[in-house]
Amino acid sequence: MKQLCSSSFCSFVSTSSTLFHPFYVSVTEIEQNVKTKTVQVSIRVFFDDFEKALDKRYKTRVNILKPKDRKQLDQLISAYLTDHLKVRANGKAVVLKYQGYEIQEDAAWCYFETVPLAAVQSISVQNDILYEQHETQINMIHAIVGGKRKSTKLDNPNSKAEFVW
Repeated sequence: MKQLCSSSFCSFVSTSSTLFHPFYVSVTEIEQNVKTKTVQVSIRVFFDDFEKALDKRYKTRVNILKPKDRKQLDQLISAYLTDHLKVRANGKAVVLKYQGYEIQEDAAWCYFETVPLAAVQSISVQNDILYEQHETQINMIHAIVGGKRKSTKLDNPNSKAEFVW
């Protein structure tokens, strides 16, 4: 899957979180793959904040870096994110199939994909990832269709965005 945020933005977020912590931000990128027609979703969250959210919600100790049971952790991650991220394409809800996660520096990148879809003309998003953890949570969303990128920023409690091409 394609990485979702520009290196300069990721560097800014990483540096800012260290210098000005607390700084709570996630980045979600939604892109329709031209070849496969699937919609691919990548979500970047700081893994320490994400672990706390999973611990609290599922009342179990989670270690994303060194999981005791990777399959169980994948189930928890998938359940949490599909509860907190809803995507509609062309007015219809899409099913996001969890593909896995990887760690890069201080963040977890979580990946989802849909079945092939007709050409996407609009995307609606409801994203309240980590809103229950931090009143100042910011969720950046980037949507790319046909090479055209649109972006927005959602500040807690605002959780809805719509993109039209």
